[in-house]
Amino acid sequence: MFIEQFRYHPIPAEAESLRSQVREFVAENLQHLSLRKRADSWMGFDAEFSRKLGERGWIGMALPTQYGGADASAFARYVIIEELLAAGAPVSAHWFSDRQSGLQILRHGTEQQRQFYLPAICRGECFFSIGMSEPNSGSDLASIKSKAVKNEGGWLLNGQKVWTTNAHRSHYMIALVRSGESDNRHGGMSQFIVDLRLPGITVRPIKDLTGSEHFNEVFLDNVQLPPESLLGQEGEGWSQVTGELAMERSGPERFLSCMILMYTMLAEIGSKPNVLQQREVGRISARLMTLRQMSLAVTHLLDQGENPSVAASCVKDLGAVFEQELPEIAQLLCDAEPTASGGTDYALVLAHLTQQAPSFSLRGGTREILRGIIARGLGLR
Repeated sequence: MFIEQFRYHPIPAEAESLRSQVREFVAENLQHLSLRKRADSWMGFDAEFSRKLGERGWIGMALPTQYGGADASAFARYVIIEELLAAGAPVSAHWFSDRQSGLQILRHGTEQQRQFYLPAICRGECFFSIGMSEPNSGSDLASIKSKAVKNEGGWLLNGQKVWTTNAHRSHYMIALVRSGESDNRHGGMSQFIVDLRLPGITVRPIKDLTGSEHFNEVFLDNVQLPPESLLGQEGEGWSQVTGELAMERSGPERFLSCMILMYTMLAEIGSKPNVLQQREVGRISARLMTLRQMSLAVTHLLDQGENPSVAASCVKDLGAVFEQELPEIAQLLCDAEPTASGGTDYALVLAHLTQQAPSFSLRGGTREILRGIIARGLGLR
């Protein structure tokens, strides 16, 4: 049973040794960033910061050295991103390239694709977005309608994607689309690397409650793709994307998005917490550590080349619940009211994350989809 996959796996000493280096880097490069801006966590976009990380060799670490990587373990990357997220570093620009797109290209791409994309990813100069969800499909990826039809020039792409994070700032999108007919609803799909600068592509940002623009609609109107845009085998998109989702759903970003709120809340409580505050902070800490251990267990499986999709879904589902509840718990423990301007660091951060929290259960798959995957893993469906 998949529950046995959650065995404790400590971070190896070699990977752990990177932690002090990252903390020094963060202290040097994030002095100018306010706590409110740090609360954006892994949604904060700063292309220059990503380039600096690339210079340190901290993007695409798991990729082979021949493509600009470091042949590092998944645990080495875990230490890097855990420290960056805990500090509220603006890592959004390179996030998807580093977390999943680079590895997808390594695993399924041609040698030409690897040579072209991977070194630029490692330098922090090539940004990807993920084109999975569609209108009327949501997280049910088997119901997507966007379609690529083979023609003399390669592939003609039509359709629409939605909730595509950073599409308005990215160079490329890896899109899951229909490419053929199949009696199996999971068949007939392929992944394509789409240059977002091609004619026929319109990207429309979606404003969230804070007025920020992270998600996008992407309209694909007779977009001519070259033959080499196909990623992996034609018709194997479903199996490729399910492996990709395990990388997307199990990392520390699934429970560290509200760490800046944790810091400011503890500062607001002060050194003499009452009984309620002591109890709730203890519960929060216990949940946080449990999620971390579960995430590390999945990291070990990914490092071994396994596809722990069910276990990863557990991490994502429980992490989203934790992150969405934290602003509510903070308001229970502290008297200060959230405010969008003119307040304390705690009040500003609380207001921002209270507005952002609804999206935490959207990115990476909705709660309903995740619990369906978990139910199947338990043999209940």
